Amino acid sequence: MPSLNAVLLAESPRFTPRPIPLVSRLIGIAAPLLFVVLTFQAFQRQDLGMWSVGVAYILYDTALLLFTAWQIRKLVADTARPVAHTADAPTLGVIVAAHNEAGVIHLTINRLLAQAQSPEAILIADDGSSDTTPAVMLETYGLAVPCIGGMAETVIGATRLQWLRLPHGGKARALNQALQHARTDVVLTVDADTLLEPGAIAAMRTAFLRDPALVAATGVLQPICGPSLSGRLFEWFQSYEYVRNFLSRHAWMQLNGLLLISGAFAAFRREAVLAVGGFDPDCMVEDYELIHRLHRHSNDHGLGWHVSVVGGALAHTDAPATIRGFLKQRQRWFGGFLQTQHWNRDMVGNSRYGLVGTRMLPVKALDTLQPIYGLAAFAILIFLVATGRFTLAFPILLVMIAKIVIDLTFHLWSLGIYKRWTGRREGLRFFPALIAALAEPFTFQLLRHTGAALGWYAFLTGSQTWTRATRSALEHQA
Repeated sequence: MPSLNAVLLAESPRFTPRPIPLVSRLIGIAAPLLFVVLTFQAFQRQDLGMWSVGVAYILYDTALLLFTAWQIRKLVADTARPVAHTADAPTLGVIVAAHNEAGVIHLTINRLLAQAQSPEAILIADDGSSDTTPAVMLETYGLAVPCIGGMAETVIGATRLQWLRLPHGGKARALNQALQHARTDVVLTVDADTLLEPGAIAAMRTAFLRDPALVAATGVLQPICGPSLSGRLFEWFQSYEYVRNFLSRHAWMQLNGLLLISGAFAAFRREAVLAVGGFDPDCMVEDYELIHRLHRHSNDHGLGWHVSVVGGALAHTDAPATIRGFLKQRQRWFGGFLQTQHWNRDMVGNSRYGLVGTRMLPVKALDTLQPIYGLAAFAILIFLVATGRFTLAFPILLVMIAKIVIDLTFHLWSLGIYKRWTGRREGLRFFPALIAALAEPFTFQLLRHTGAALGWYAFLTGSQTWTRATRSALEHQA
């Protein structure tokens, strides 16, 4: 079998120039040009038209919301019974890529070992840790320290626990090395700061057994941010954000257009990942980029692969609890999104790639500028208020109120659907949801857009020096 890097060179559009469809070129020109034209209205009009950029932003966001509402309206709980470890059930192993995670790695491993259906293997891909990880692995699991490039292993119950020590090269390289050692049909990637609910692995195994064409699936995550005041505020806003995001993923899954999975808790058919060259170490969001190559490979070779979100596979993940940490995370996410969109621009509007090409990727192309539209709209509104033009600001305020009512209605309605779909109810009460929906447009949403603007800077300057996130919740539990 050729090396993962060799296959990646052959598969990646970065190395294989492909013609760019006309629709992709038109979107690439029209969206920024429209932004300039609409923003210019702020200096030319003396009515609601001066806030044209804000109106365009609201109409686009509302259209996406209505699409999601239509697609999830009949969403119900997945009541399929988990499959047993029978001969036809796919084997499943877990890869945990970890760099200096001594404070939380035992929590993650123990939660995996305590699953209702334990995985056949847990492989810790130790990406050059320089902390006390060796002591934790020795004292907790009796694993002697292997040499760099070597592996130590033991058996705990029905699970083989493996510790692969690697030179520091980043998460994608660690995952690729671990893939070469994995021997299960399905591999689950779990971040060292992610704790799976007891039935998560059983739900994933069932999904892959029921659907032989399923090559990648994401579980449903809920953020935890720690006990500080800042942590509680960020957890409050992000909890409802994650609800919307995962419902949106289910909506796009209905069209076989799902591109966004969460590498913190994702499952892949191992042979499919190897076929497209593994994870790309040059991408800021290696999990998101991989899904594009899986879709591309499937359509190029007529394989009929698809990607899913599994509502019954639940987990908690450590999320940013400070403004600085949050902006760093969203800068990397959005910068990687732009990077991946640019590499795959030949798929935008291309019917060869099905609804991914004709629906999802054109929407993603527009999403590249949505935060810029949002920040410009807010800046114009602040300018009007600061200069005392309250008469002009009043109709804008009415439009914003109408948008908040639409968002609030969807938000409260979708909470019931989400609870029914996932069975999760904790931390999703009606009154806090109401307050979050009212406060978000003027607080958390602006932070999200600011992080995206920083992502544009990272993408345009090639800045990819991302530091390890500060653990705000799991290390406190430890």
